[in-house]
Amino acid sequence: MKNKRLIIPFLILGCAAVSCNKDFLQRMPQTEITPDAYFKTPGDLQTYINGLYDDNLSAPYEDNNSDNVSGNTGSEIDKLIHGTLDATTVGGWDTWKQLRNINYLLDNVHKTQGDAVEIKHYTGVARYFRARFYADMIARYSDVPFYGHVMSDIDPDMYKGRDPRANVADSVLADLQFAVDNIKADNKDNGTLVNKYTALALMSRYCLFEGTFRRYHPELKLQATADVWLKKAAWASAQIMASSRYDIYNTGKGGADYRALFASTTLANNKEMIQWRDYPQSLGKGNNTHSVLGWTWSLSQSLVYSYLMTDGTPFTSQPGYNKMDYTTTFKNRDPRLAETVAYPGFSTTQDNNPYIAKPNLGGYDQLKFYPRDPKQRQGWDANYTALPVYRYAEVLLNYAEAKAELLELSQADLDQSVNLLRRRVQMPDLSMVAANGNPDPVMSSQYNVTSANKGVILEIRRERRVEMACEGQRLNDINRWAAGSRLKEAPAGMYVAGMGGIDMTGDGVADIAILPNTTDTSSIAGLPADVRARLNRFYLVDKNGGQNNFYLENGNNGHILFTADRAGRTFTEPKFYYRPIPKQQLVLNNKLQQIMGW
Repeated sequence: MKNKRLIIPFLILGCAAVSCNKDFLQRMPQTEITPDAYFKTPGDLQTYINGLYDDNLSAPYEDNNSDNVSGNTGSEIDKLIHGTLDATTVGGWDTWKQLRNINYLLDNVHKTQGDAVEIKHYTGVARYFRARFYADMIARYSDVPFYGHVMSDIDPDMYKGRDPRANVADSVLADLQFAVDNIKADNKDNGTLVNKYTALALMSRYCLFEGTFRRYHPELKLQATADVWLKKAAWASAQIMASSRYDIYNTGKGGADYRALFASTTLANNKEMIQWRDYPQSLGKGNNTHSVLGWTWSLSQSLVYSYLMTDGTPFTSQPGYNKMDYTTTFKNRDPRLAETVAYPGFSTTQDNNPYIAKPNLGGYDQLKFYPRDPKQRQGWDANYTALPVYRYAEVLLNYAEAKAELLELSQADLDQSVNLLRRRVQMPDLSMVAANGNPDPVMSSQYNVTSANKGVILEIRRERRVEMACEGQRLNDINRWAAGSRLKEAPAGMYVAGMGGIDMTGDGVADIAILPNTTDTSSIAGLPADVRARLNRFYLVDKNGGQNNFYLENGNNGHILFTADRAGRTFTEPKFYYRPIPKQQLVLNNKLQQIMGW
């Protein structure tokens, strides 16, 4: 992807959105390009659009703001549920420059002369970016001011209040429909750029979000319109499915095929990729995916327990499942578990030197997205693996969920969606009749679903969680399902049978030890001297007598829990499904009203 950046004039979006120096915003430096001198040809539009990609295209590789992660990561969710986030401490509301840059093109495109198809294509890409911007804003704030053009300092809407969610959502859908109708199906750079199917993928994702959010959030008083959005989600997904351009990457290698989606140097020839981001070493453009493994977080027991057994039965239906040790937990499981969580015996160096997970983070260290080949890991901002933005698997999950919520799902629908994902990793098919006939009791307790399709909806949610773990979608899923109880529950790590040595590699020899303090080593006294000498030791109480960051739920045994959660976790509904507008913005614009509950 070309990365030419165009310096545009700073025009005022308005203090309702941005706090900044007016005089500076009104200056036009000599090095900047004026609209009269630019936007003359489709080539100008292309150069300008290329400059929007870095600010408007993300490829997440972690789920830190969700129940998929254990430990105190310092994330916004940690602050929210521990009571330290409010309108005076919250971040956000500072991304309006992205919108201004998008609207700047849309305000000036009427000056462009040339091929009408090309002009509509680049207009569609800009409107796609605007839709993506506002989809994120709605997910965070619900009602937000909608700006369809660049604000000047005399525009009466500069200090406007929040527009109703329904109106903004309709504007997002209008932008997406224009994008779908006008962006070319084939764009340059093999899918790293936006094309027609990128827009359809966002429509599929966003319409499912909006439809289910309306269904499960009565406080919006929009439940009667939920089906309209769910039907549009199913339609957008079906357009991609019917195109035959994409397919689930499946060469018969099971878990290795799943791994290839997240740890490959390029995704250019992978038919599952609708859009991705390249990080080529030849251009010195890297990412930080190495940081997912054991740096500041681990994945949660809740996520690990969600993966099925290889025979398709729930792990939570196994006798004594909640007291299985680390190595036993990985046996006979959905292969995606060992591609997502560092499994016993995994080696970062691809030899017999095993990686040892850290119990002070929870023990279930994230493996998904970690560059497996050491040559791909060259340091900070120097990991050279391609990252998915939209992949066909998500479209299939969106389709199945929308159809299930609409009570239109059939077994044939499951076979061309969810079951393609299961077959990739050689897992048994999902049966609609069996799922609805016997809903999983553990999942039933986690989610409030009353539909006639309850059982299959729960299983689609399970499939979504395990298939898309660590891809940045989990918090939006929790929010749209009104499943805030998942965040109120303290995240746990692996189960520890008692103080002393723990085998983390599956060879029967202790690799780490959890000890009550720095002086009491009685629990490892019986181990061979050479084993004791090389143990990585972790203490519940430090040398100064202070509580470390983790503890065991029953004192001397149980799941790993975290000291930050001892005082409890709070999730206030529906307030915590939204974020407050920073207080200083309300001072700048007295027409802005605070979000519900805040």
